[in-house]
Amino acid sequence: MLEQKRAPKSRGFYVRMKLQNSKHGRPQEKSSFYTYCKWVLWLSLTLYFFSSYLISNHPNQNKPATSLSKAHFSSLASRALSVSAIDNNTTAVLKNKGLFKGLKVFVYDLPAKFNTDWLSNDRCRTHLFASEVAIHRALLTSDFLTLDPSQADFFFVPVYVSCNFSTVNGFPAIGHARTLIASAIQLIRTRYPFWDRTQGSDHVFVASHDFGSCFHTMENVAIADGVPDFMKKSIVLQTFGVKHKHPCQEVENVVIPPYVSPESVRTTLENAPADGRRDIFAFFRGKMEVHPKNVSGRYYSKRVRTNIWRKFNGDRRFYLQRSRFAGYQSEIVRSVFCLCPLGWAPWSPRLVESVALGCVPVIIADGIRLPFDDVVPWAEISLTVAERDVGKLGNILEHVAATNLSAIQKNIWDPRVSRALLFHDRIQPGDATWQVLSSLENKLARSYRRASVSSE
Repeated sequence: MLEQKRAPKSRGFYVRMKLQNSKHGRPQEKSSFYTYCKWVLWLSLTLYFFSSYLISNHPNQNKPATSLSKAHFSSLASRALSVSAIDNNTTAVLKNKGLFKGLKVFVYDLPAKFNTDWLSNDRCRTHLFASEVAIHRALLTSDFLTLDPSQADFFFVPVYVSCNFSTVNGFPAIGHARTLIASAIQLIRTRYPFWDRTQGSDHVFVASHDFGSCFHTMENVAIADGVPDFMKKSIVLQTFGVKHKHPCQEVENVVIPPYVSPESVRTTLENAPADGRRDIFAFFRGKMEVHPKNVSGRYYSKRVRTNIWRKFNGDRRFYLQRSRFAGYQSEIVRSVFCLCPLGWAPWSPRLVESVALGCVPVIIADGIRLPFDDVVPWAEISLTVAERDVGKLGNILEHVAATNLSAIQKNIWDPRVSRALLFHDRIQPGDATWQVLSSLENKLARSYRRASVSSE
């Protein structure tokens, strides 16, 4: 679990002494008594300061760390500050050479056509697949970066494959992904020896779209294509993950959260109602097809969203909207429960937005693997409803609201929870890129450098 460091309580004292002289005392007795009192006072204060110094520099070393699930924060104002604030000891933490066992990452300097050329479209930095951009940027400015590839444990391959937006519907088109990545690997192999010596097992890629390393938006095609042979020995950071066997995770992988702009979260929290009032009981805005079967004969969202619309449209407890609205985060921050049903893929940016804005996510995606589930206490900050039970949502949410809602809300307001799900341009202790590095630490057995050192 993430640990929250507590600053030691300040210790102070207040001393007030009044020396009174007896009206009838003799002058010579007064002088000696006064001198004696000064020496006693000096000795007492010296002992006091010395003991206070020892205590303040060795504070409660054996005190157990606060559990992530037990630290409670409830105010919108404190959450707004915590989203963007870096801990006071950030610099010291990042300079700690013992972090992640001294892990180092080399980032390949690829031609701009593989990454930065795509940034001419501003949307590339902010859309839900933009973790590929954020992780690249964060690594380039981090203390875990090495410019000497011989000292690297892992090699990051910065290829942006999600920024080719369709001119028809505006969605990312990733049909070029396999060709672009294969081209990058070929270039790396001609310039460096590091890929061939491990067949890429210590190389890291990002696949932040629907079905991750299968590089297709439709599951049936993704399954048929599978993971490209040239990536099967590598490490893939991907938003897709399920608990059952699936061709699109038959590669060493880390499930990461979809990208949500921390700046947009901070702005939404700053503009939220000052009293923290949530006047929407259950909220969902997004695609809900009345007739979910598309031209390919497949059912969008496995009919889950359609069933939600048919059952609860018109129910006063539910605020359901099928149209797009750029300011929909302002609706999330006013909601108690936020529905997070599957779309084509099981994951959704609503998972992150709900948590970051204090709305209890209601996850409706059977078998989903959630991001950083070894760190984020999903069972304590969310609800999981089986796809077959969406018709019972009203009763389920009413029951939770009458029983343990307050406990869930307290857990969700722990700032470490949202921090673990948000990417920043510069790494912050505990943020999403930090969790990626923590996950890579667990894969150091793949480090060629360390294997070579240990064999000497």
